[in-house]
Amino acid sequence: MPVVRTPAAASLFAALLLLAPLSGVRAQDHSQHAPGMPHPATAAAPGTMPTQGGQAAFATIQEIARLLQADPTTDWSKVKLEALRLHLIDMDLVTMQSRVTAAPVADGAAFVVRGAGETIGAIKRMTASHVQMVEMEGGPRVTRTELPDGVRLVVTARTSGSATEAARIRGLGFIGLMTSGDHHQMHHLMMASGQGMSHGR
Repeated sequence: MPVVRTPAAASLFAALLLLAPLSGVRAQDHSQHAPGMPHPATAAAPGTMPTQGGQAAFATIQEIARLLQADPTTDWSKVKLEALRLHLIDMDLVTMQSRVTAAPVADGAAFVVRGAGETIGAIKRMTASHVQMVEMEGGPRVTRTELPDGVRLVVTARTSGSATEAARIRGLGFIGLMTSGDHHQMHHLMMASGQGMSHGR
């Protein structure tokens, strides 16, 4: 008895034919990435593979780990990548979870930075170390006072009476002050290699 295909059945049959090779590819992918198995070598041309680690903190740790492994002088008995991970948690809490109020003062601005729970400790740790680095690098003057739930920072121009410097401080705000300077990357490398402070965490 001949098989009669309706238009709907023919469309379904065609779709199944198209999907069949894909199911084989998926099965092959799962077999290649079984737990504990190494990733197969790729023959992709340079510049055609992804370069991002997928998540900012993960990518930062990955970069530091690569630098440490490439350095033959690395003392692995002192390496503390976990210290870097905890520091990055602090950075995230301060950046995303803190509450900041700002008010102009002569030659600059005052910032009150508050948080709740773990964010309080992160605020205190991050500002304690960063304030010192800002001053060492010739940035503005910073007076830091601890509060029960955070800190108060009074940031003023190094040159008294400079309207430009005062405007820059107010424009940058608290988070701009925290990102100022070029010491963050070196600080991360030193912390991970056991040569830098871990902010008391």
